[in-house]
Amino acid sequence: MIPFPFSAIVGQEEMKQVMLLTAIDPGIGGVLVFGDRGTGKSTAVRALAALLPPIEAVAGCPVNSARLADCPDWVTPGEGMVTKPTPVIDLPLGATEDRVVGALDIERALTRGEKAFEAGLLARANRGYLYIDEVNLLEDHIVDLLLDVAQSGVNVVEREGLSIRHAARFVLVGSGNPEEGELRPQLLDRFGLSVDVVSPNDIDTRVEVIRRRDAYENDNAVFMAHWQGQDADLRDRILAARVALPLVASDDQTLRDCAELCIALGSDGLRGELTLLRSARALAAFDGAGAVTRDHLRRVAPMALRHRLRRDPLDDAGSGTRVARVLDEVFGA
Repeated sequence: MIPFPFSAIVGQEEMKQVMLLTAIDPGIGGVLVFGDRGTGKSTAVRALAALLPPIEAVAGCPVNSARLADCPDWVTPGEGMVTKPTPVIDLPLGATEDRVVGALDIERALTRGEKAFEAGLLARANRGYLYIDEVNLLEDHIVDLLLDVAQSGVNVVEREGLSIRHAARFVLVGSGNPEEGELRPQLLDRFGLSVDVVSPNDIDTRVEVIRRRDAYENDNAVFMAHWQGQDADLRDRILAARVALPLVASDDQTLRDCAELCIALGSDGLRGELTLLRSARALAAFDGAGAVTRDHLRRVAPMALRHRLRRDPLDDAGSGTRVARVLDEVFGA
């Protein structure tokens, strides 16, 4: 079945906003969505990928290379280019290291006596999305693998006499329920943006969710046709923002604002400032603005900074509240 339309997702505005920002600038560094089950996390990921235009890739290339020259040397490409949907690859809990990074093609080795590489999930996710549900329950050695690849954008496999490398650039989307376990700080820091989602607590919103989901499942053709126009408009805005993104200006005052916010919040390292600026620039491009303003910074700061705060045992306010408080102190209420 065609994924649920992105435009038809009820509420969860912050989650939809971060998804759109990573679609405009995949370099933001992925999204972490923590919260209740059944709040549309995986629906939003698949809906966004379906919203994006298909990619052009070399026929037969397992890493979705955009040009023949980009194909790894261990690939025997087909002829010409093919059009395929933006990849959305699920990385399930319990996936073996071989399945994630790739391994020796045993069948080919046994039947033909040839040593060949069988690409893994990271190869299939290149130029798309890698989605991990319950990311906080992922095994540590898989987390370490992801950290290495996320940093370099290259998957390197050295084993069984094979020496393989290929591009592995993807938007990492992780979701989970914080009550089931915390995320390792190293992986938490790798996510550019984070949002907390909760179940809606007003009857009208819940009824609208039920109504749309019921229509999607029982009258799919009519439902999809109804939302097709809004998804098309959103796709056009994303594509226009991608074009405009390199032209969005950010002056010295904007950079000072980013630094001042991160210092006031006690954010470790400089990844907070860089993500904040990049996200604000993507938002400005989405809004059709020529320069980043304090309003853009204010709107993306909670998403870019709340998961980078140090724990303060004397402050029992939530991370979002702390970011909002510092925003008022630095920018004025």
